[in-house]
Amino acid sequence: MLTINKAKITETIRTMVMDANYFLDHSVTRSFHDYQKRERSQLARNVLQAIIDNEALARAEHIPLCQDTGIAVVLVEVGNLLHFDYSLEEAIQEGVRQGYHDGLLRKSIVRHPLRRVNTQDNTPAIIHVKLTMGDELKIHFAPKGGGSENMSRLLMLSPSAGEEGIRQFVAQTVVEAGGRPCPPIIVGLGIGGNFEKAALLAKEAIFRPIDDHASDPDDARLEQELLEMINALHVGPMALGGDTTCLAVKVNSHPCHIASLPVAINIQCHAARKSHATLKGESQ
Repeated sequence: MLTINKAKITETIRTMVMDANYFLDHSVTRSFHDYQKRERSQLARNVLQAIIDNEALARAEHIPLCQDTGIAVVLVEVGNLLHFDYSLEEAIQEGVRQGYHDGLLRKSIVRHPLRRVNTQDNTPAIIHVKLTMGDELKIHFAPKGGGSENMSRLLMLSPSAGEEGIRQFVAQTVVEAGGRPCPPIIVGLGIGGNFEKAALLAKEAIFRPIDDHASDPDDARLEQELLEMINALHVGPMALGGDTTCLAVKVNSHPCHIASLPVAINIQCHAARKSHATLKGESQ
């Protein structure tokens, strides 16, 4: 029987929380530089330079990239050979609690959506669990900012709307969002499934590497076409105009009902913070 020590999971999550808030993935920073070189607007280039400088300062000083250190989102892949004689959720929540406390990160979670009393430790985290084969526990963490999350949308389209309906929905969402999600953004697009599956597909999409492409050829084509379409809207960095509104579009699709075309858009701000870890089960 294979297991993973509870304290090890908690400590791993603790570190992931702080790392994600301090250190932006190098592929994202490279994207800032690449877009800055192609940007035609001097104001937009200046904004991108400020974003680049902010990332460098956060990395050097171990301070948050953004004052909004987000709602904790944890995607967990659990191998079928693993056994837990404790609550995996409790181990994760404690790691989030410690990470936000020890990292001096802003606590942004309220216990009830109407009473609005802060939980004081940024828990509970949003946890999604996927069962996989093997002896590994894969953990993906993202501190999801409120500004970009508030601009995310879901729409149950008619199948007859097709790709054009999806394009119109994406364009409308990006234009209406304006500067509130702090562009340049990353767009996670979930197509198919049902109401809740489409939203989860979109959320999972923002965890993908910024420079990868969908495995399905139609999804990959749509990613490129939507990226070009969004940048042609000229919303620009922080909505001040320019060619750089979106760094990447990630499309995840899933089979769906013959009468439905669910589409969810999860917008990620330019601080595309996330961290990943893999823990291997050990014999008891």
